[in-house]
Amino acid sequence: MRPLEIKKGIYWVGAINWNVRTFHGHTYTTNRGTTYNAYLIIDDKIALVDAVYGPFAYELIEKIKQIVPAEKIDYIIANHVEPDHSGALPELMKVCPRAKVFGTEKCKEGLYRYYYLDLDFQTVKTGDTLKLGKRTLTFIEAPMIHWPDSMFTYCAEEELLLPNDAFGQHYATSERFDDEADQCVLMDEAKKYYANILWPFSSVILKKIEDILKMGISIKMIAPSHGIIWRRDSMNIINAYLSWAKNETKSKAVVIYETMYGSTEKMARKIAEGITDAGLNVKLFDISQSDRTEVVSDMLEAKGFIIGSSTHDNDMLPTIAGFLEFVKGLRPKNRIAAAFGSYGWAGGAVVSIEKVLKEMGLELAMPSVSVKYAPDEDELKRCYSFGNDFAKKISGKG
Repeated sequence: MRPLEIKKGIYWVGAINWNVRTFHGHTYTTNRGTTYNAYLIIDDKIALVDAVYGPFAYELIEKIKQIVPAEKIDYIIANHVEPDHSGALPELMKVCPRAKVFGTEKCKEGLYRYYYLDLDFQTVKTGDTLKLGKRTLTFIEAPMIHWPDSMFTYCAEEELLLPNDAFGQHYATSERFDDEADQCVLMDEAKKYYANILWPFSSVILKKIEDILKMGISIKMIAPSHGIIWRRDSMNIINAYLSWAKNETKSKAVVIYETMYGSTEKMARKIAEGITDAGLNVKLFDISQSDRTEVVSDMLEAKGFIIGSSTHDNDMLPTIAGFLEFVKGLRPKNRIAAAFGSYGWAGGAVVSIEKVLKEMGLELAMPSVSVKYAPDEDELKRCYSFGNDFAKKISGKG
């Protein structure tokens, strides 16, 4: 794609990765690809805000050259040190060697340890400014959203917030703005991004958004470093973040299980049926067959989690065990939970599940349900009632 002018004299010069299918190692599936957004600001001084992933350095530089000679860049703003945003820096510095780099103290440390470049680096803190000419950039530290080095850049004259990883999505699309994109897909990807990457930092995010709102700054456009740019209604995504950061939930349950010979699956289906018949929304996942990123996205707004597993070696099956360890790191709050499972000669999976749920700080809404070998008709009725009763707990009727 060509550079795109998002405001007068401000250009998107990023790259689209249509084919990437995993991120952060293999912890996040990017079924719709991603973008690496960078923004070039033309004024008396020229600033580049963020870069792109290393393999796309050539695309970034070529886009810049379509606007100005790259050597004329005066400043590079590094909002975040992570390589998907800074990886192009070594190639970029070859074409604009006189550019001064701005970032937090942690960013300075991180960039050196990643690339060992001798940069002309200026450390900035919240409230520091950089005058470009008609425009002034203001820096806002945002540690742990989602790395210690992170910061936002704000341009008051354009009412433009450049928050790097905040408000982003892994979403490769030829559209650059929210009012051009499929709204269902857009918000689905924004929710998935928050759930899998930012959920653990909800308390930090909530405070930072509240602090920014208290500053009274006007934000008409939010240009993150992944996905589309919010220009139609920036408060739409801000309000969504406030809801997610407060761990607000909906009357919805997620049933997640792993089965060995189908017994636990039979239980799971009856439990889900009981929830449905109580009038609640439910999602059912066999974790060994499901996309973990999608499952976590559904968990973000669900009030209740029901986790099940067959017993193997007196414990959970390995896929559900690994998944729960991942979810524990996301630190969900204000949820209720319950466990179920099947076993042969000895049961242990349910005990292990409940232990992990307690470690997460979740409330166990009711005693677990267990079945030896395969569930009979009466036991399936018990599973149905288990789901029905859990639904009542969510709706406040139980």
